[in-house]
Amino acid sequence: MSEALRRSTMQAAAESHGNARSGLPVPSTIKKAPAPSSVRMSIAGPPGRAPYLPPSSGGPGSNPRQSIYRSQNVNPLLQSTTKPNYGRTPLNASTRRGSMWGGGAALPAPSGSQMLKDPRIRARSYQAKMRQEIFSWLQGTEYEISMQILTNITGKDFRAMFQHLVSIVDPSYPFDPKMRFEDEFQPALKALRYPLAAQIDNKWLAAPGSMHSWPALLAVLHWLVEMGKARVHYLETDDPTLQVVDRIPEEFHDPIHHQALAFDYFAEAYIAFFHGADIFEVQDKALEARYMKKNERVVNDLEEQKERLARTKAEFEQLHSSAAPLEKLQKTHGFLVSDRAKFHDVLQRFESRKKHLIDTIAHEKAELTIRTSNLEQLKSEHAKLAEVVKVQNLTPEEVIRMNTDHETLARNLEDLKHRIAEAQKAVMSLEVVMTNRGAAAEEALDLYSNLLSSLGLFPPIPPPFQDIDLTLQLNIATSNLQQVLTGSDIRKVIKPTLNTVAETKRTERANVESERIKVDNELDQLTLECENVDEEVREIEKKVVALNEQADDLRDAAQQESTVSNAEAARLERELAHARTAALSSGMGVKSRLQALQFDYREQLAKVARLKDETIRAIAKNSNELGLFKEEVSAQLRHLRDFVEEGE
Repeated sequence: MSEALRRSTMQAAAESHGNARSGLPVPSTIKKAPAPSSVRMSIAGPPGRAPYLPPSSGGPGSNPRQSIYRSQNVNPLLQSTTKPNYGRTPLNASTRRGSMWGGGAALPAPSGSQMLKDPRIRARSYQAKMRQEIFSWLQGTEYEISMQILTNITGKDFRAMFQHLVSIVDPSYPFDPKMRFEDEFQPALKALRYPLAAQIDNKWLAAPGSMHSWPALLAVLHWLVEMGKARVHYLETDDPTLQVVDRIPEEFHDPIHHQALAFDYFAEAYIAFFHGADIFEVQDKALEARYMKKNERVVNDLEEQKERLARTKAEFEQLHSSAAPLEKLQKTHGFLVSDRAKFHDVLQRFESRKKHLIDTIAHEKAELTIRTSNLEQLKSEHAKLAEVVKVQNLTPEEVIRMNTDHETLARNLEDLKHRIAEAQKAVMSLEVVMTNRGAAAEEALDLYSNLLSSLGLFPPIPPPFQDIDLTLQLNIATSNLQQVLTGSDIRKVIKPTLNTVAETKRTERANVESERIKVDNELDQLTLECENVDEEVREIEKKVVALNEQADDLRDAAQQESTVSNAEAARLERELAHARTAALSSGMGVKSRLQALQFDYREQLAKVARLKDETIRAIAKNSNELGLFKEEVSAQLRHLRDFVEEGE
């Protein structure tokens, strides 16, 4: 196991977050990996560690994990305000600092009538289990042992195993090789809060393997093994009660993390104070930078929300200053409705004309076909008659009759040709008209397609119209009238669907307007909340400025009184030297005056010490108030962030 950082437990002055420690016996030390930046210097100097003494009959509020070794430095100005008369952290590579976790009530020692007992230690099966666990743990901690040693234990082996297990539970526990093991055994157990320490007799250590002593001593070793396992498991976790500053995340809300940073700040400030510094700018900047890093994301979110609020306000003002878009939309909608009605009327007229023209063209074509067939038939008959005339000898009457028939047929033919020419002219004019009307129909259909595209009604259409196709296609070249305009039925499908879509859009527009009104209301509430928060921040800043001014006044007054006291002390020293010189010449009469001057000198020293204590307390109070102010600002910012997130 690597060397651990020694940390003595600090009494919690005022636990504002309600942390409480269990009353279970816990090792008085914890272990963490050494780091270059975790070395801390105690304000009481680097005294040596003495053995753990038996616990005194402390009150219910005493800490069972408290180091009871007194510092060699008895100067009250060099003692911590939260750990009076307790050991300080030495300045070395295995430094341990105090925990801010307040201790629970100490367990009172059981009386003779309420002696704790464990009946399991007499059972051989339980003894075998304890021996196996002790053997496995010792081997796992690189201690050379065999099962034979645990079966037939000697006093030397028991002492070595006991000291090894205690060093795992508390690596800094000082065993004195010059002392007898019997004198160290009971104090070590009581310092580690072994619950059955009162049942163990030091005489058993002479022969620990005897039948009457081995079960209890084996239980001691097993308890130390369990405590060592618990301590190693605790140190391997990332529990915040370890108070490792390097493990604190960038954003945290655990009170223990705040306490760890506060302890780090006070420790560094105390070190700087005893090096002669009165203003702790480096420590203040480091703590402020750490909390600024913690609040960086919240501050950035607040700035983004402010920017969004400014943009929203600008848009809101623009909407208020400009004309209502609803009127323009209503006017445009009226135009579109009237244009659509006109378009439908024109389309219906063109459709009727187109149908009439198509019927006329079809009728003319049918008539032209009939007359053409008649003409061909007449030509064939004329050819037959000409052949018959050539072959047969006809009478003049027959020739005249035939000529008359021929002339009649010629006139009929000319009439038919004239009619065919007129029909062709009518067809040409009708084709021009149909072409123009087809172009107009295509333009109307293109306009209709553009409207569908702008309205997003091209297939696929959003539900519940996903099965309806609103597109139309015009095919003028087809001869089938049913295929000229392909698509869904205009009157039965397209028109009702468009009416339904228009009604849906109007409903959505009304919902959007309602949502806009709701957003405007929420923006007003957010604006009012931000103004309230800004007002509270300004009030808190005023309080901080006043507190800083009071601290400056107290520091100036303390410095002035310290200057006056130093001048008075120097004057008294001069008077004391003069009195000593006069006492040599005047004898006993001057001794009384010398004693009075010595008494005044001691009073001035006490006054200087009192002023220093008041100055230290004022500085600590102002630092605490600054921490509370920062916590209040952080709470307000968190509240504002939660409110904005809930609003979104």
